[in-house]
Amino acid sequence: MKKEFVEISLIISVFAVITYSIWIFTNNYSSAYVDDNKEEITVKAPDLDVTPISQITYEEYNGLFELPINGATGYAAIKIDVKDIPSEEANTILTLKAGQGFTIISESNDYFYISVNDVKGYILHKNAFINLPDVLPSIIYNDTNGKSSIMKSSEKNIKNVTNEKLYDNYTYNDRLEKDEYIMPVLYNMAKKIAVAQKEALKNNETLIIYESYRPYETQKRIVNNLGILASEDEDVYNGLNASPWSMTWFVSTKVSNHQKGLAIDVSLGKIKDVSEKIVGNYKVKDITSYEEYNMPTKMHELSIKAVRFTTPVYSHSKTAWQKAKFTKAMENNLPAQRLQNYCTNAGLTPLASEWWHYNDLDSLSKDNGKGNFTLSKVYSVIPQ
Repeated sequence: MKKEFVEISLIISVFAVITYSIWIFTNNYSSAYVDDNKEEITVKAPDLDVTPISQITYEEYNGLFELPINGATGYAAIKIDVKDIPSEEANTILTLKAGQGFTIISESNDYFYISVNDVKGYILHKNAFINLPDVLPSIIYNDTNGKSSIMKSSEKNIKNVTNEKLYDNYTYNDRLEKDEYIMPVLYNMAKKIAVAQKEALKNNETLIIYESYRPYETQKRIVNNLGILASEDEDVYNGLNASPWSMTWFVSTKVSNHQKGLAIDVSLGKIKDVSEKIVGNYKVKDITSYEEYNMPTKMHELSIKAVRFTTPVYSHSKTAWQKAKFTKAMENNLPAQRLQNYCTNAGLTPLASEWWHYNDLDSLSKDNGKGNFTLSKVYSVIPQ
């Protein structure tokens, strides 16, 4: 009987200790409690180990872009109706002209929720450009046609093109807090470029984009002046028209994919120095030093020197290039091959005649724009 009494006493004691511990924890770690005088007393909660958003990257949340689309600049590729709700049958509250800019607020399925001139509404994002630096700031942007064109043919200057600013697309970007090129592509293409850059970064390399959108007026200027040079210089003519190639393989005489927002001219560089930069609440890579690899030719060499494959490949086929054979210049250039792997693994298609040119054929449609506008202003704000 004595033994049983001791055991019962021990159990009661343990229960009392546990009950008291629970009472102590509750009354010291709740935000408030009531004392015997019914007076509410505030008690400071313990500090919690929470990592601020600014110490991680947006990719760790999203897995796609380096910064959220919220606050990024967009442009209408064609005339677009702005709807009051995300539905094609909804009321039209505004119509955007081709080239008109706006601020992207958010994405809802196939729609962007946007703000333009204090009006907010929804547009189909398949018809919208997004400014690449706003969502992929780690890429190096070097639009030489927007500063001083390096376009040549058979290494010869093209009058009224080479060393000329062909359009004005360099401006201060509030979101990035620096001057930057306006480099838009269709939204769906931007996603593929994000994948390509992510793979390059894993190898301590980076994409260097020389051009994305090119106004149609600029396209015509290049065509006309290159044609004049070819008519006057036999070497240039032969460099453009050596069978099985022709001049149209190096510069389209019609609306090109650059005007449609589904083409980029891109090179590859080795990262030498990189730091971290905070944009809003997000951490991004800021490549402060890099070295561009020696590629098969200099960028924008419009001649057979720059061809990727030994023969032309149907440019509207997403798979025909896979059976094509590299030129000697491409065979001997591993960086150009890595660049192709980054881009094609992301879903882009290489152009046979230019080692630097990649298309997003998934975005090609009869509804693509014609590039009859220039872009000189951004509407970017800090991402929320």
